[in-house]
Amino acid sequence: MGGSGENSTADGMQGRSMEEGNTGFPRDEERSIPHPGCGNSDEGCAFGLSVPFFQKIMAEVFSTYFVIFAGCGSVTVNLSKGSVTFPGVCIVWGLVVMVMVYSVGHISGAHFNPAVTIAFATCRRFPWKQVPVYVSAQLLGAILASGTLRLLFGGKRELFAGTIPTGSDVQSLVLEFIISFLLMFVISGVATDNRAIGELAGIAVGATVLLNVLIAGPISGASMNPARSLGPAIVGNRYRGIWLYIVGPICGAVAGAWAYNLIRFTNKPLREITKSTSFLKSFGRSNSN
Repeated sequence: MGGSGENSTADGMQGRSMEEGNTGFPRDEERSIPHPGCGNSDEGCAFGLSVPFFQKIMAEVFSTYFVIFAGCGSVTVNLSKGSVTFPGVCIVWGLVVMVMVYSVGHISGAHFNPAVTIAFATCRRFPWKQVPVYVSAQLLGAILASGTLRLLFGGKRELFAGTIPTGSDVQSLVLEFIISFLLMFVISGVATDNRAIGELAGIAVGATVLLNVLIAGPISGASMNPARSLGPAIVGNRYRGIWLYIVGPICGAVAGAWAYNLIRFTNKPLREITKSTSFLKSFGRSNSN
């Protein structure tokens, strides 16, 4: 959203409106803006007792539900009828993520992914106290969507839309780490940097998901999202290799978020980066506190 000249004011106001309703696609100055209904106290809205936070949680449930319903639904239909094809499944995943980012990004931040929520929290761009609530909402949405698909198509093992590694566990783990790293790197770039064009965030994130599914889908299933794997696994009672889809995406997303933080300051001279306000020294001070 970073603009210059006469466009900077409009972009700044749009960024502010996103911040006030969005805890997942934050800007650099978000922490100085109180959440609606919470006043100036972080404790008052720690677990979202206010109506606005409840709306964010419901937005996460709905958005995760539709992402999993559309994405896993395309997998199930393709397994059943063979009409969607693998490229079609990739397109469905990318499109539904893009649509939901634009639909609820200004409300909840459009996480629908525990790995994204945790990655934002490690970078202090999302309050840790709200992480369990967000993750629970995402898991609930994924379970409800998987349950709906099971009711519609039955529980045949051959129609399982979850993620199961077809190669070795190490191969799938590395793939999940890399594609989750890429996804979070892109999210951090388009959603947390004032110099980025925020209006294109949904397109960029959706295209990244599409690309990742094309690359890793045949090997690991291209989860990138623990909720995407846990929902079908819980409903279908199939947990083979489930740890890969928890460890890989979370570690990859956290690494991707921190990697973008490392290059966020490259527009500054080297002497500024190495001052006491540098990223690494700031990180050290935050840990000591």
